[in-house]
Amino acid sequence: MASELELIAGSYEQIAFGYHINTEEDEWTSKADFTHHAHTASISAVATSERFVATGSKDETIQLYDMKKRIEHGALLQHDGTISCLEFYGTSHLLSGGEDGLICVWRTKKWECVKSFKAHQGHVTSLSVHPSGKIALSVGTDKTLRTWNLINGRSAFIKNIKQNAHIVRWSPDGDKYVAVVSDKVNIYDLETASVIGTVTNPKRISSIKFLNNSILAVAGDDENVRLCDLGKEEWVCEFKAHETRVKAVDSFVMEDYCALVTASNDGFIKMWKLHLKEELESPTLLGEVNTTARLTCLAVWKPSSVQQTAEEPVAEATTSKELIQELLKTKRVRIAAEEVILEDESKPKKKKKRSGK
Repeated sequence: MASELELIAGSYEQIAFGYHINTEEDEWTSKADFTHHAHTASISAVATSERFVATGSKDETIQLYDMKKRIEHGALLQHDGTISCLEFYGTSHLLSGGEDGLICVWRTKKWECVKSFKAHQGHVTSLSVHPSGKIALSVGTDKTLRTWNLINGRSAFIKNIKQNAHIVRWSPDGDKYVAVVSDKVNIYDLETASVIGTVTNPKRISSIKFLNNSILAVAGDDENVRLCDLGKEEWVCEFKAHETRVKAVDSFVMEDYCALVTASNDGFIKMWKLHLKEELESPTLLGEVNTTARLTCLAVWKPSSVQQTAEEPVAEATTSKELIQELLKTKRVRIAAEEVILEDESKPKKKKKRSGK
């Protein structure tokens, strides 16, 4: 049975596009589902959860679209300046970063801002939540990479990186992370918080996406997409994806392969079939969409792929040192989304009484 799947793209033309993708045939086809013209300036960021699409813009607002009811769901107003990055954690929280240096944590139940803090002296350029939901990373124009303890909402570490990084991402297993500075991908180890490797792209990097815990898809200011093996610190595949530069890349998992999605200035969104095996081969084109717009950002809405499961109990570690040690032990901790971000604020009070085991 075909999975429910939509591609969401933001544009310079202030519009967010939604396309329903039919994956039943060998060649995937698309059908325009919605256009969301709620912004008054170009769209700079997009993120999806089980139910919502969130878009950020240079108009200083975050606009919400309800994918269940297929209606606009209102705006979030907390930032002063362009919204530079958005990321959902499960279904319960949205994190936003902006040019004002703030990171805001929104609870999706009532769409209230439960925490807002000054994360960087300059702009926040990118943020990423650890798979456990307990810590987050951010980079900004103050040449720092910062680690945030989301259990207590405080800064855990500040690392001076001498240059402005514009992208930061955790690996799916949460044992390492990458920070992008211009054309370089710096690979960091969780335990030491130090660079353990670097790979250089021929052009400035515009977007990255982990396809698994070791393969990273990289798009830059040209028409090619390159795949990097972070363990070997080398490029293992390269293919021409578009006629002009690739602005964004995303991916999702099908039954026996990885589907890569790319968006370009040329207005096209393309879907690629890639088998993640020992010897990577260039992906094959599954289908494409011509939006006729100048695209800026991209996200995949695939409800089944963002479900959270509770496999392990919430740990009691609250200090940054304890938190890192605990994450190293478990590698990937999956916990119920409602108990994750800013634990002290999001838990109902009655849960504070716990019986010891």
